Parts: sequence; C-alpha cells; structure tokens
Amino acid sequence: MTRFGLQIPNFSFGVADTELFDKVVELAVNAEDSGFDSVWVMDHLYQLPALGGPDQPMLESYTLLGALGARTSRVQLGTLVTGVTYRNPALLAKIVTTLDIITGGRAILGLGAAWYDVEHNGLGFDFPSTGERMERLEEAVQICRAMFTEEAPTFEGKHYRINGARNVPRPIRAAGIPIMIGGGGEKRTLRLVALHADACNFFGDVPTVRHKIEILRRHCKDVGRDFDEITVTRLATLVLTDSEEQTAQTREMLAGAAGPEAAAAFNVGTESEVVAQVAELAEAGVGTFIFNMPLSNAEGVHRAGTLLTSRFGS
Repeated sequence: MTRFGLQIPNFSFGVADTELFDKVVELAVNAEDSGFDSVWVMDHLYQLPALGGPDQPMLESYTLLGALGARTSRVQLGTLVTGVTYRNPALLAKIVTTLDIITGGRAILGLGAAWYDVEHNGLGFDFPSTGERMERLEEAVQICRAMFTEEAPTFEGKHYRINGARNVPRPIRAAGIPIMIGGGGEKRTLRLVALHADACNFFGDVPTVRHKIEILRRHCKDVGRDFDEITVTRLATLVLTDSEEQTAQTREMLAGAAGPEAAAAFNVGTESEVVAQVAELAEAGVGTFIFNMPLSNAEGVHRAGTLLTSRFGS
C-alpha cells in the first residue's frame, strides 16, 4: 500500500509568534483528516537558506512534535531528519521514546549525518569532517536501536558509549521505534541503511530513485539483509495547479528559486498530472511519499491528501 506523509518545513506564516503553533496544528490536523499517514518537521535550529535563512522562524523539532502528538490521534510523527551532531544519541533515544509514549506508539526516529554548518557555527555545535559525522551516525543508530529494544544495553564506540543504559518506560511497540536514515550517499549512507535502518529517504526524479534503490539492493545482498524489510521513502515539494498554464508558470518560478536541477525533482502539476507522477514513482519502488507544500495553506494540504489517498489508498 502506498502511503503519504506531510513535511512542514517552514513557519513563516505571516502571523504573530503567539499564533505560529496554531498554524502548525492546522496543517497537521488537515493532513491527518485528509488521509496522510505521517507528519514530519525538519530538525534544524536555523531556517535553511532556500526558505529565508536564519532570520526566519524555526521551532525546535521534538518540543513541537510532542505538542502535535497531543493535537493529533493517528499520524506518525518524526523528524526528516535529526542531525547526529545536535544531541547525544542516548539522550536522543530517551527523547524519541518519550514522544512515542506521549503519542501511543506513533514516533519515528529519522537520523542523518547533519550538513548545515551555519547553524553549527552560530550555536556552538562541533561540525566535524564528513567521515567523522558518518562514524557518529553509525554509532548513534546502534545505540538508539539498543535502547529501544534491550533492557540495559552497553555499547563502546569511538565517539559514543553507554553502560547498562536504562530507558524506562520502553517504546510502545515491542520491535522498538522505527529508524529512518536520510541521505543517498551510495558507499556509506546506503550501506548503513542496509545494516541498521527500517527506512531510507531519497530525493530526485524517477531515474535517480531507481538508481538509488538498485544500490541499496546491492548493499542488502552484501550484508545479508532482506531488502523488502526496508521502506523506501521520497521527499519532494508538491504543488497542485489548476491549469497547464499555471503549471508552467509555477515550474519557472520554482526553477528560479531552487535551481533547475532541484526543481526537476519537484511534483508540480494538475491533479491528473501529479497522480501520474506519483504512479510512476511508486512503480519505481517508492513506498511512502513525503511531500512539503510551502506554497499551500491548510485547505491545499487537505486537497492534496484527499486526492492522493483516494487514488492510491493509505
């Protein structure tokens, strides 16, 4: 079954700070009501350059997800994705387990190697080399998995360690909280997915997705993992238009803002065009589509969710 998630990437709603959370709730509730299975936020402390940069509002992800958990009842909740540099992984495991308890078993842990050096420099976080960040990611995944599934795990790594770590209460699900690894690095990231993750997240058009899936299949074969145990997700910007003319204008605008290469992987079009795009990507192997809709309000989110889940199920 094809599933759909909504990512909320920005909080520039043109309202007072006291009204920001209500706007986020409105988006999340409309996503849930219209059939989206999950709601995601970015784990950044500064807004990204493409969305206005550090002067734009940004809410801390896990505080926000906990609050959204109290305002929703069905959707899974997670970050897309948490940079490994921001939190000690044992603390992160405790935070995500708390989210799971609050939401009755709806938490997902998204993890990545981190990349936004500007917020690291501004807020005083260490920003080590890519190689070290990948080492830290692999250790963090193992620590979080152990704390989700074992009574008192011990782990000694190069960068992190736990010793008889207690995580009480435990996650709601006996198998633990699902772990997604974000990123498409073919040598190290996708191998980590094959070794340790329940899901991966890709960007890109159909040929890119097909290629990444093939690489992941090879890694799974190499490490003795069943590829079908891993959910393939894809993040993209979605814009529903009402005419071919509006589609052309929107594509031109997005290409100017994000660059032609990035915009080529967006899903832009009329309802029938977007349905065809999603069908092609699903045939390529995407199991869960995660869309952000920065040009849409709550009504637009509801329209998208209703369209997609009525055509593909949820």
